[in-house]
Amino acid sequence: MNEAEARVTLTQLSRSLFERGYSVGSAGNISVAVEDGILITPTNSCLGFLDPARISKLDREGRHVSGDKPSKEVFLHQAFYETRPGTGAVVHLHSTYATALSCLEDVDPEDAIPPLTPYVVMRVGRVKLLPYLRPGDPGLGDMIRALGGTHAAVLLANHGPVVAASDLRAAIYASEELEETAKLVIMLRGLRTRQLNDAQIAELVRVFGITRTS
Repeated sequence: MNEAEARVTLTQLSRSLFERGYSVGSAGNISVAVEDGILITPTNSCLGFLDPARISKLDREGRHVSGDKPSKEVFLHQAFYETRPGTGAVVHLHSTYATALSCLEDVDPEDAIPPLTPYVVMRVGRVKLLPYLRPGDPGLGDMIRALGGTHAAVLLANHGPVVAASDLRAAIYASEELEETAKLVIMLRGLRTRQLNDAQIAELVRVFGITRTS
C-alpha cells in the first residue's frame, strides 16, 4: 500500500486493537514499512485515537522526518526491519495475558509460548523471552539484533510481546494469536496439557511452508 493508505490502515487497525482491549492508555506501538522509510505511532499516543497525519515517519536511516515524535520503543522496530528481510510491520503490545506470562519465573526463555494449537505455530512461531530492560532502552534493539532474524516474535520480560510480519494485518493477526495462546497458557496452568508433538509440528512446516522460528 502507498503511504496515505498505510496511515489510514494503521489508524483503523490500531483503533480496533484498543477497542478490544489489546492496549490501554498510551501503551503499545505499531510500525509499518513504506517505500522510503517506516511509519510508527508517536510517543505517548493512544492506539485508539491516532491522527493519520500526525503518525511519525522515519527515513531508511532511522531519522525522524515528519509527524510527531516517534515512540521511544523505535529501537525494537528498527531491529526487526534490519534483521528480518521482508518485514513489513512490527506490533508491540502490553496485552494482558502475554504480559502476565512475561512476569512468570518458570517460563522457558527459549520457547515462551508452547505449541498448544496449530495456529500459534503457523502464525507466530517459536517465541523467545528476552531479559528485562527499561522501556526505551536501546539495548532492547541490540538483543533483537543478536537473534539474527531467527524469531518473528519475542516476549520482553515484565513488559510484553513484540511481533514482526510481512505486512500490517499479518503482524496484528499474529499478535492476537500470541495473546490468545498466552491466555490459554495461563488458564491451563497446573493442568496436564497436550501440546503438539514434533511430528505434528513438522507436518505444519511441510504443508504450510513455515518453520518454528519464523
